[in-house]
Order: sequence, then C-alpha cells, then structure tokens
Amino acid sequence: MKKTIISILLISVAIYAWAGENTQIKSFEELMNYLKNGKEVSVVLHYAKCELISDNEIVEDVPDAIGGMTLDVWEYFAPMVIYNEKAFLVSSTSKLIQYPKGDGYVYNYVKIRFYDDNSVKITAEYLDAETYEVKMTENFYGNIADGKNEEGIYIYVD
Repeated sequence: MKKTIISILLISVAIYAWAGENTQIKSFEELMNYLKNGKEVSVVLHYAKCELISDNEIVEDVPDAIGGMTLDVWEYFAPMVIYNEKAFLVSSTSKLIQYPKGDGYVYNYVKIRFYDDNSVKITAEYLDAETYEVKMTENFYGNIADGKNEEGIYIYVD
C-alpha cells in the first residue's frame, strides 16, 4: 500500500512538472502560429543584450535590466497593409509604478513589435501619472532568441 501511494505521488509530481513547463518560441512564424491558435504567450526581455537608442543616440552601456509581459492584446499587420514593408505583430502594456529615478509614480508603457524577419523593436516610456508628460523614452532593438544566437528577447508559450 505504501509503495502504491508513493508511486501515485511521484506520478502526480511528474505530471505537474511536465504540464507546468513553458515552451520557447524561436521565430516569428512560431509566434504567429501559437497566437492564432489562442495560446497564452509571454515575453522576457534582457535589455542588456539589445541595442539601445535614447534621445536619438546609440547608448554604449545598456542597463542590465530584465522585463516581461504577456501578449494578451495584440495585432498583426501583413506586408503593405499600412505601408509597411515587413509583416509585424504589435502588443503593448502600461502599469503604474513608483518612479525609479525620483519621487512619485509614473506609467511604465512598453510596446513591442515583432517583425517577420525575427527582428524586434521595444519602446519603453515613463509617463507622469498626473499629466501624462513623457519623462523618458528608450528604444531597444534586437532579435528573437532562437537557442543559437545570443539575443535577449525570449518568447514562451504557456
């Protein structure tokens, strides 16, 4: 009886561990397939592995920061739908946070655009919580991490 209970517990733990694992998405095509099938997708952004452009200048020392978001609201645009050469998918989110560079609160707005060539543009802005004045804008550029490159944009399907 004791062996049966232990076996059931081990099988339950194995099933739970297997079901809880995320699968890494390694291309724009895979990303679109999962989203079109209604799957939940999340993104982890390793900003230090991206190129940063702030105030129209390339920043040499990219901050070692990591962020994440779910792609719960998104739109896809085929090539030339809105005068765009490449197909792309776009998603954004905004959260109220404490201003990391001073007092008070700001809205942390992040927009991420995935292109059909696996390139990615991330726009991060801080907006004053009362006036909506833009306090900071940064644009990060990179590619989808595919397990072979050293890119910093990881996509997972739950």
